[in-house]
Amino acid sequence: MNILGKQFFRVLSKLQESFLIENRENKKIENRENKKMLDVYIKYVEGSASNEELDFANEQLKQILKNLGLGILIILPFSPITLPYIFSKAKELNIDLIPNWYKSLSNDDDRLE
Repeated sequence: MNILGKQFFRVLSKLQESFLIENRENKKIENRENKKMLDVYIKYVEGSASNEELDFANEQLKQILKNLGLGILIILPFSPITLPYIFSKAKELNIDLIPNWYKSLSNDDDRLE
C-alpha cells in the first residue's frame, strides 16, 4: 500500500473514532434528557410541574418524534428520491425535520486536526 493510502486510512480511522465518541456522548445526553422528560410528565400528572419544565418536556418529546419520523422516512422505498423532496418542501414551509443530535454532528467547527 502506498503512503497516500496509509495516510487516508489513518485519517479515516480518526474520523470514525471521533464520530463514535461524539455519538456516544450525544446518546448519553439524550438518555438523561429523556429521563428528565419522563420525570416532568410524572410530576405533571401529580400536579406539581412548572410551565418551564413542561416546555422542556414537550421540546424533548418533539425531538423524539423527529428521530422516529426520520427513521421511518429512511426505510421507505425510493427514499433516495423522496427524502430530498421532503426536506426541500419542509425548508420552504419552515418545518424543522432534523433532530438536534444530528445537527450537532454537522457543526462547521467540528474539524479533525
